[in-house]
Amino acid sequence: RLLSILTASLCYVTDHNMSKSKSAIRKIASLSFPFKTPEPFLFCVYHKDDYPAGNEKMEAPRRGNGMDFDPNQKWRMYHGETIPGFPQHPHRGFETITATMTGLIDHTDSLKNGGRYGQGDLQWMTAGKGIVHGEMFPLINTDKPNPLRFFQIWLNLPKKNKMVDPDYIMHWAEEVKKVTTEDGKTEVTVWAGELDGVKALTPPVNSWAADEKNDVAVWHIVLKPGAKWTLPAAKGGKGSNRSLYYIEGKSLQVEGEKIDPKTYMDVNAAMPIEVENPKGASGVAELLMLQGKPIGEPVVQHGPFVMNTQQEIMQCFRDYQRTKFGGWPWKEDAHVFPRTKGRFSKKGKKEELPPSTKEETKAKS
Repeated sequence: RLLSILTASLCYVTDHNMSKSKSAIRKIASLSFPFKTPEPFLFCVYHKDDYPAGNEKMEAPRRGNGMDFDPNQKWRMYHGETIPGFPQHPHRGFETITATMTGLIDHTDSLKNGGRYGQGDLQWMTAGKGIVHGEMFPLINTDKPNPLRFFQIWLNLPKKNKMVDPDYIMHWAEEVKKVTTEDGKTEVTVWAGELDGVKALTPPVNSWAADEKNDVAVWHIVLKPGAKWTLPAAKGGKGSNRSLYYIEGKSLQVEGEKIDPKTYMDVNAAMPIEVENPKGASGVAELLMLQGKPIGEPVVQHGPFVMNTQQEIMQCFRDYQRTKFGGWPWKEDAHVFPRTKGRFSKKGKKEELPPSTKEETKAKS
């Protein structure tokens, strides 16, 4: 009888472990600030600031202290003094992907480029051998709030591309690819990669994401109450890393397991994974997915510089002190554009407008 009990217990443990091993979830943890990211990603942060109405100068009602990152506040000044944001600062050796949902961001850089984007736009910047840029959040509305939501994601560059010329491209909201399920309850914004035959807009030519073999994907997943959807397995299979970030919502199940709000999940990219926002949920559930094959090279980072060796990091500092990566051509460290300026991107002497603005201009003419 004792042998039967031991055999039954062993079978239960074996079956339980087998069922656990079949789950695509490998690790669950609370979200940190910034998020924990897998290779080839270096950094990710979710900005959610409920900014109030601004004054005539697009300023906030309180001054910043230079390091305002308090997560317990409804909104933060970050490094801004009177206007929230990040005044001029350098980067080398990686890319920034700034993916917006609501609100507006003013961009300026050491190449004399500038722009205002947001409300679903994405800016993809290759820092390469070095660039200085500013990212400010002007409070354009004086008669109503100025909510801002966006992700900033740092994607590493392979050694061969770390010293390419800096550049950036705009993916306007009107052109960003989305996939919606037949029942209309799940919408996926495909910022990078491919889903159900829908390919994201083209990344910069020197990006790790430019080669489809690297399996880079960045998706924003929105599940309405009653939505159930399965993320397909990654094309790169076990060779790809994949992480999920549960950023908004109160009711989410992943692989049938209830997930607490503000949760990070490391998942097996070789397996499909089911996500569900149960019927009766009080609102939508939102997730960010980061995926890609690791670059597989040493990563040495010091603040805004990411290289392969400590010697290269020291060279970054010497180069920046000597050249300022082209210098800062703007009058203010925290430059913003006039309130009346709409969304635009100016590179050199060429100004690009989003498709909706072009159509409005044509209609008026």
